Amino acid sequence: MTAPGFADWLAIANLKARYCRFLDTKDWAAYADLFTPDVVIDTTPSGGPRMEGREAALASIRASLDAAKTVHHVHSPEIEIDGDAARAVWAMQDQLSWSNGRKLSGAGHYHERYVRQDGDWKIAESRLTRLWLEMQPSG
Repeated sequence: MTAPGFADWLAIANLKARYCRFLDTKDWAAYADLFTPDVVIDTTPSGGPRMEGREAALASIRASLDAAKTVHHVHSPEIEIDGDAARAVWAMQDQLSWSNGRKLSGAGHYHERYVRQDGDWKIAESRLTRLWLEMQPSG
């Protein structure tokens, strides 16, 4: 791996920042544009589904989170760039709350792969692992 150029490093960091903002504000069209058409999102290590393809992933995520108030934070990125491909690990924390009283709080890591397409970085693969997870049932 070569040392990343600052412009690419910053572009990938901004991509992940937009990921959190668009997810939390439920800007689904902008959120979908962050991914490659054949993206793989794997949340099985943290108890969720494995989703293949942008449309299927968006439908699953939207069905799961559309009614929730969410806050996602990422930090401490470890980004490696090699030409038009990159990998990163992001520390993360999230909080989710539904109107029925159900709540979820957790922390872990996003392990991601990116590709540059038409000059823009896109998320091609994302795997979520958790260090801890607290759930408060509805009611």
